[in-house]
Order: sequence, then C-alpha cells, then structure tokens
Amino acid sequence: MAKLWQKGYELDTLIEAFTVGRDWELDGRLVAADCTASAAHATMLESVGLLKRKELELLLEGLKAIVLADEKGEFPIRREDEDCHTAIENFLVASCGDAGKKIHTGRSRNDQVLTALRVYGREAAGKVLEAGIDLQQGLLKCAEEHRDVPMPGRTHMQVAMPSSVGLWAAAWAEEIGDDLALLEFTIAMYDQSPLGSAASYGVPLPLDREMSARLLGFSKLQNNVLYANNSRGKFESMILDALDQLMQTFSKMSQDLILFSLPEFGYFSLPKELCSGSSIMPQKKNPDGLELMRAKAASMSAWASQVKGIIRSLPSGYNRDFQETKEPFILGLELALQAALVMDRTISRLEVNRQRLFDAFTPEIFATDAALELVAGGMSFRDAYRKVGTELDQVSGRDPVESIRNRTAAGTAGNLRLDLSQEGVDGARERLASRRGRWAEARKALLGIDFSVV
Repeated sequence: MAKLWQKGYELDTLIEAFTVGRDWELDGRLVAADCTASAAHATMLESVGLLKRKELELLLEGLKAIVLADEKGEFPIRREDEDCHTAIENFLVASCGDAGKKIHTGRSRNDQVLTALRVYGREAAGKVLEAGIDLQQGLLKCAEEHRDVPMPGRTHMQVAMPSSVGLWAAAWAEEIGDDLALLEFTIAMYDQSPLGSAASYGVPLPLDREMSARLLGFSKLQNNVLYANNSRGKFESMILDALDQLMQTFSKMSQDLILFSLPEFGYFSLPKELCSGSSIMPQKKNPDGLELMRAKAASMSAWASQVKGIIRSLPSGYNRDFQETKEPFILGLELALQAALVMDRTISRLEVNRQRLFDAFTPEIFATDAALELVAGGMSFRDAYRKVGTELDQVSGRDPVESIRNRTAAGTAGNLRLDLSQEGVDGARERLASRRGRWAEARKALLGIDFSVV
C-alpha cells in the first residue's frame, strides 16, 4: 500500500526502519482518535464545498467501519504503513474510491498527528484524573475512619509528636488534590484544536477551523497555525510534568506504606494479595508493587525530561524530531493511570493495626506537650524546653486520643477539615464529567456510535 508521501521511488530499507521506529506499533492506540478527527475534517470539507455530500457519507461510513474493526482488534497497522494515518487513508481509498483520496485535502500529516494526539491525550489524561480523584476520595474515607487513631509523628525518622492515622491519610489526600489540580489545568491547556494548521502555515483553501474545533468538542481553537505546530512536545511535556508530580507523591506515599508495614513498626498491614513472594524464602510477602512505584516514578521523570530535551533547541516549523515525543507521552499516560489504580487499591485494602499504634505512644512523645503545659502555667518556652529536655524520665504518659483532639489549629490531628478536601473532590469530579460528556457527545455526533478513543 502507498505511503502518504509516496512520489515514485522507494526509501532505503535502513532509513525506513530508522525513521519509522515504533510508530506503527504505538499508533494502534490512536486509530479511534484519528478517525474522530478525520470525521470532523471531512464534515468541514463538505460544508465549504470541497467534498460532495455523497463523498462525505462514504467517508463517514468508512471511518465508522475502521473504529468498529479497531474495537475488535481487527484493524492492523503494519510496518510498511509507517503509522495509523497511512493505514486509515489506504483503507478509505480502497473502500471509498476517489472520496478516500480527498480526505487529506487541506491538512498535513503534521496537524493530523497533532489532532489525533490531542483527542487521545485529553481523554487518557482524563482517565488518570478520574483515578486520582477516586484515590483522593479513598484517602479521605481512611482519614475519617481513623481520625482519632494515634500515630507517632516523626521528624528525621525519629519519634517527634503525637499525630494520627487521620492526619497521615488526609495529608496525602490534600497533596494529591493539588497534583490533580495541576493535571486538570494541563488538560484544559491541551484541549484546543490544531486541526487546519497543516504544515504550520495553513493552506489557500476556505477551511473552517472553528467548525472543526467545535465538531471535535475542543474547548477552543489554537489560533496561530505556526504555534500549533511548535506546541507539539511542549503541551505533551506539560501533561508529563503534571503526571511526574503525581508520581512523586505516589513514590513518597509508597515509602511510608513500606516502612510502616514493616514488622518492626507494624502500624499497617498490607493484604497478602497485594504482595508477591520470594523464590527461596517461604515466609516472605514482599511489597513489590510499592517498591516498583518508587522506580516507576523515576521513569516518569525521565520521560518528562526526554520530551523537553527533544524540543529544547528545535527551530520553528515541523521537524521530524517531534516523532520521538510520542512514545514517552503515551507511556507516561498509561503508567500514571496504572499507578493511580494501584495506589487506590492499596489504600482501600490497607489494614490499620490500632493496638500497635497505641503501643507506639511511649512517654517521650509527649515531651513537647509537657513543655507547652509549663508555658501555659507561666514559664518561658526556653526554660520549659530545657527543663523537660533534661528530665525526660519524668515525662508521664498522657492519653493519646486526648492529645490528638487537643490540637486545635486547622489541619492538625484534631481538626482535619476533611470537608474542604471533599469540596475539592466533588468540584473536580463535576468538571471532569462535564468535559468528558462534551468529548463523548462529539464522537457520537460525528460517527453515530458510542466509542472510546482510549
């Protein structure tokens, strides 16, 4: 089958292998997204008189057939196709005749790839956002259930002050909420249409780019056609940077879970079905998922840096270097979704060992409380600090639960204000539902079927 750029000669086989790379494999994920964008482009072409109505109908039926075949795993992309865009156009030419040869009118493979990635990427990032919101909700539930369960607060890994499981879980919930707010912002940035920008300089045809953007459910049109091209990699790196922040949080959270589930601590227990075993030691239940979470967070950072490194010194206009930004972007989205689901499952099944936590409240954890009690009685803080510090053996135990509840500053163990985080969860979920509804309605309106691009 013909390549989109074919002009009567064959490319050197070594150069072909080098330039095609893994695009033909990666593009299996982009078939439905590209068909969606092509349906919008064809509909727009018909509206401005560049396609006949019958030609549009043939193309839409062909694109619908590709989507349905792709859902069944029956739309292969071969190395000689180079990418999904070529495979799709070749199918349309074979099934729709001359109409298939017109589908590329007014666009370049540059804006075709850009648009397919935007359609795919916004929805894939939306799935990560949804999974992150579910995790945040699970952490808030954990915080509420265990708000009064004491847990030693630590600094420098040493026992420091009274705290609670509720405070621990709510801290992660609030941090993830901020990570998700960053991701939501980047999704909004990504949700703008580059279609019609062609090879960075537009075309001398009466294309209705606003119509294409509207048909695809984009929130806005990316106006400047050169910027549309130049933003490839830039926008993907924004998404990856936001995912990197989320993965950094998951990594640190995993370290806590590994540490506090050690037998020497025993604050938490990880269900055995979330742990793998040893090939030699029969007793072992290893937190491999959490350990790999730390390593995979480093992979996400590497992918974000890789994309920025590729685009850092490129001149304006299209450069083939952009092709190398696709794989880290897709892999990053897939990893972040899997990681959020893993963390959510871990938290939902986490066992909190109340007795071990109570037992961990040895008298010295109340040293600061004892000093502040002396301050409340009129002693200067520095004198109280020295007195307690030199007489630690005289610090008597206090009720851990009462100590937690007496902490009154907002956000402390006794006043978690979980309602504030819950408001954030509810708002994020509502905004995401609105966006996804708009995207789904656009897909169905274009091809007359319900389908996902992810």
